[in-house]
Amino acid sequence: MEPREGRYLGVSKDGFHRLAYVEWGDPKNERVLVCVHGLTRQGRDFDPIARSLADRYRVVCPDIVGRGKSDWLADKSGYNYPQYWSDLASLIARLEVETVDWLGTSMGGLIGMTMAALAKTPIRRLVVNDVGPLIAKEGLQRIGNYVGKIPDFASLDEALGYMAGVTDELRTLDQAARRAFALHALKQRADGRWTLRYDPGIALPFQEGPLDDIDLWAVWDRIRCPTLVLRGETSDLLRPETASEMTRRGPRAELVEVPGCGHPPPLTTTLEIGAVRAFLDA
Repeated sequence: MEPREGRYLGVSKDGFHRLAYVEWGDPKNERVLVCVHGLTRQGRDFDPIARSLADRYRVVCPDIVGRGKSDWLADKSGYNYPQYWSDLASLIARLEVETVDWLGTSMGGLIGMTMAALAKTPIRRLVVNDVGPLIAKEGLQRIGNYVGKIPDFASLDEALGYMAGVTDELRTLDQAARRAFALHALKQRADGRWTLRYDPGIALPFQEGPLDDIDLWAVWDRIRCPTLVLRGETSDLLRPETASEMTRRGPRAELVEVPGCGHPPPLTTTLEIGAVRAFLDA
């Protein structure tokens, strides 16, 4: 099974931009799962879980503006959450459904949390993959050390080696899965060299001053929809005490810890996919 590719329009103060997504499953299915990726990633990260859930869901995996096959913004200060909310609201309108379920990894989880906390949210059930309302500065500092610093590579193997060093998800995958996961995040230039498929301008917030913990507990406490939290056992972005507190506050989330991985779980194992399926089917 291969996904269908789609495009739609978003708008910013500087004009319109085109956004890309892939879609799995029956296009007439009213049960829609929107999967939103992390900071430097793209929608094809969700291929394994989307393929698995396509028997029950219409699974839609967008490339957030500035990533993957979506356009880049001219004004780099436009890479912010209000822009992402606007673009994703346009996507939901395009899908012509009243409600969606949401699976968000890292940044995609934060977008889902903040949208789920809004009045009249279309989010019915929320899955947050390795992020929470208190974002640890240790993880932010690690990400800030590489985001926006886009090298180029003489070969695909060299690019894959670099990505394995900065992307925890790759370390838990076998060679074939690692290659597939990384390949969608890379593009080959006209000169034959390889580079990462995102706008380095998304790094602007990491360059504006010292990084510290980010506190979004007020947002978390406004969420009312059923929520599942996945946490990588050695994650440096979602601390164990934060994950535990997420089960007692706000939506009082279910919590599943994924052994043997850091930030974030890659959503490829039977444990991860089974936990998401069971939660969405409840």
